[in-house]
Amino acid sequence: MSYTAPLRDFAFLLDHVVGFDRVAATERFADATPETVNAILTEAARMCQDVLAPLQRAGDTHPARLENGVVRTSPGFAEGYRAIAEGGWVGMSADPEYGGMGLPMTLTTAVNEMMSAACMALQLNTLLTQGQIEALEHHASDEIKALYLPKLISGEWCGTMNLTEPQAGSDVGALRTRAEPDGQGTYRITGQKIYITWADNDFTANTCHLVLARLPDAAEGTKGISLFLVPKFLPAKDGGAGRPNEVRVVSLEHKLGLHGSPTAVMSYEGATGWLIGKPHGGMAAMFTMMNNARLGVGTQGVGAAEGAYQLALGYAIDRRQGKAPGTGSIAEHADVRRMLLAMRAETYAARAIALSCAVAIDMAAATGDPVWRARAAFLTPIAKAHGTDVGVDVTREGIQVHGGMGIIEETGAAQFSRDVRVTTIYEGTNGIQAMDLVARKMMDGGEAAFRLLDDVAAEAEKARNGMGDLAQAVWDAQEALRETTEWLVAQHDMQDRFAGAVPYLRAFGRVLGAAAHLRSARKAPDSPRRILAAFYIERLLPEHAGLLAQARVGADGLYDIGLDDMAAA
Repeated sequence: MSYTAPLRDFAFLLDHVVGFDRVAATERFADATPETVNAILTEAARMCQDVLAPLQRAGDTHPARLENGVVRTSPGFAEGYRAIAEGGWVGMSADPEYGGMGLPMTLTTAVNEMMSAACMALQLNTLLTQGQIEALEHHASDEIKALYLPKLISGEWCGTMNLTEPQAGSDVGALRTRAEPDGQGTYRITGQKIYITWADNDFTANTCHLVLARLPDAAEGTKGISLFLVPKFLPAKDGGAGRPNEVRVVSLEHKLGLHGSPTAVMSYEGATGWLIGKPHGGMAAMFTMMNNARLGVGTQGVGAAEGAYQLALGYAIDRRQGKAPGTGSIAEHADVRRMLLAMRAETYAARAIALSCAVAIDMAAATGDPVWRARAAFLTPIAKAHGTDVGVDVTREGIQVHGGMGIIEETGAAQFSRDVRVTTIYEGTNGIQAMDLVARKMMDGGEAAFRLLDDVAAEAEKARNGMGDLAQAVWDAQEALRETTEWLVAQHDMQDRFAGAVPYLRAFGRVLGAAAHLRSARKAPDSPRRILAAFYIERLLPEHAGLLAQARVGADGLYDIGLDDMAAA
């Protein structure tokens, strides 16, 4: 697969749209100078283009497989992983005390997008390790940090998360895996986990699992869950990987996509584990990892969209069909041009939202300001759900641009669609993200939402001189979203909020995307960015009105028909 990293878009967004200059101005991230940022993104782009992108098809056509209890990975993945590890890309944002670069999450987000576009199946391994690193930094003992973090950050070892069980999917509180103290400061972990991504591989010396389990005195539900670190190999006296632990891969799933990423059923049979964080405080510790991963998964959606767009654009330019004006390629047909512009505009907007979320995370880390923390928390479910929805929509459109060739696997168009489909499901389904947005994230009475909308309104006011109609459309959209937010906050029956949560989140993504496009056009009024902004605002933003109408219906009518009647032909 051929892939070209969108470095110009990253540079423009960082310099003019998402406010990265504020991050670089903090003491914590003072080393993130323009020269450093450019060097990092350029080097990462080179690796993604030259090393990872050629592995995309191999991961799909030669899936990971289980042989005699050992996972064998796709051809070239070991070499690709080595390039990631040796380049320091695993520990970009990790603590320098343990070998990390200490760089802003904003830069990690950009690099993760490039890796996702090039080869998402392999990038997923890195994403999980990054999440585990952050969880251990925040919740592990000093001894655990000293032993595990340097090896995870260097890429010598990798990490996973183990939440799901056959009877406990989104309802994590129903899990049954047990953890019993062994009298030596460690615990014996017994149970089964499913859907474990990158549960094993043949290119790292150890795989470290973060496992949710229950202590003997645990209460029912999520309040009784603790978190444990359970390595595949127990640490030896020299700190390396020693004897095998009592943990094994039972089987690998056969999936719609991401064939190069092994997804396993895991069995823990009295495996040795170390408590991470406080007893019964496992959910708080695991959510540190999951929140990191949620932004990362949203970024995967953007990466898949970018890869699919580039593939579709190249095909459309080369394909001759019908009586098209200009070059005669199908890219000159009005409907194909519409699809290509929609793909481009959607991807750019979703990228801007993801980077804005990362900037908020960095500012919260650098300043401790609760306003930045609230913004980061509010943007996280939007970045995850909207980014992955865009990934699904854009990759599906990429198949359509290819026409009949889109369903021929050799083109690679279908792979993008198959690979990205699961991103709307793992790390919390997009429905759960939306419910979180209208419930927990609005416990402040909507303050974080209104601050964001204030920023959108301010941008619209700045753009009125020279872009009056576009600016007015964005201002009107934020005002409609503000009114719906006020309505949601006033609803005390959470079912009324939840019933419209998904369209509300999608509308919020639409408005934030429009604001990013408008700001881009204002900063570069004589460039194609203004044309792209007009396309998004005139053709895609109007969707917000229908979405907000759905959001305000509430739960009325959802339960008026019985399940038996729903099943009737």
